[in-house]
Amino acid sequence: MLHFSKVAITSFFIGNCFLFNVNAQEFPPKKTITIVVGFSAGGSADSAARIIAKKLSEDLGQNVIVDNKPGAGGNIAHAYTATAPADGSVILFGSIGPLSIAPHLMKLPYDPQKDLAPLTMGVTFPNVLVVIPELGVKNFKEYIAMAKKNPGKITFASTGSGSASHLQGELLNVRADIDTVHIPYKGGSPAMVDLLGGRVSSYYSALATADPYIKNGKLIPIATTGLKRAPTLPNVPTIAESGYPGFDASNWYAFVAPGKTPDVILEKWNKALVAVLKDKVTNAQLAEHGLTPNPGSREDLAKYIASQSVTWGKIIADRKITDD
Repeated sequence: MLHFSKVAITSFFIGNCFLFNVNAQEFPPKKTITIVVGFSAGGSADSAARIIAKKLSEDLGQNVIVDNKPGAGGNIAHAYTATAPADGSVILFGSIGPLSIAPHLMKLPYDPQKDLAPLTMGVTFPNVLVVIPELGVKNFKEYIAMAKKNPGKITFASTGSGSASHLQGELLNVRADIDTVHIPYKGGSPAMVDLLGGRVSSYYSALATADPYIKNGKLIPIATTGLKRAPTLPNVPTIAESGYPGFDASNWYAFVAPGKTPDVILEKWNKALVAVLKDKVTNAQLAEHGLTPNPGSREDLAKYIASQSVTWGKIIADRKITDD
């Protein structure tokens, strides 16, 4: 029988734990890296993730794939990532809904601020408030004037109750002290169909969705929802510069990882992603989809998610919004 001293056993245990931790903290991990996306293939989130994945693969010398897990407004993908292997092999291209809005609307199987670790902001993009010509307003000032004069007359479509496009309209209701009426739809396509058909008078639309109809004159863009003007609509003012300073209702996608991922891996992911998001070719490709890279520190993203949660939580409570 072999005998080991207590010192030998302790040394063996510590040595093997040390080796295990080193291997667990390798970066990039020696297996396929997955970027989880909470929406179907072909949308803006998917397109951006694939652009970024391609550059990451080149930079890291490792295979990087995109795994689409659509459903429940992105919450399925976020719940999956919260319990995914915390070895750096899985990261999530997270979105504003599950990270900052959903916790105020429903009971989630994960805590966005505890079970998901911030890596860096990915991309930001505003929506554009568009109206049908039949409404009879040509700009944002006239829209607000009509809303004040005729409470309840103007309707606005959204992609669903509690969605970003819904909360953007409710934020304007609060800031401008107006009463525009929310009409929820199950997605952007039916919302746009009813807008073009005149069954609803305005819509906080994704830029890419509205662009063809702006160009052919079927819709009038009157304001965008970010702090800065959209590069693709340079002549359309922001709501912030139209009398409501600080109005920031941008959409965004941010990179997060399973919450138990070691800090050393999180830091390395931050550096790798920031480098990709600063790449000129990648920037140009993302711009084609109306997306603006906005890389930063892990700490900056954590603060931003928390502040967004406070902003939208207050709107949800004040306006008595539910996910029905």
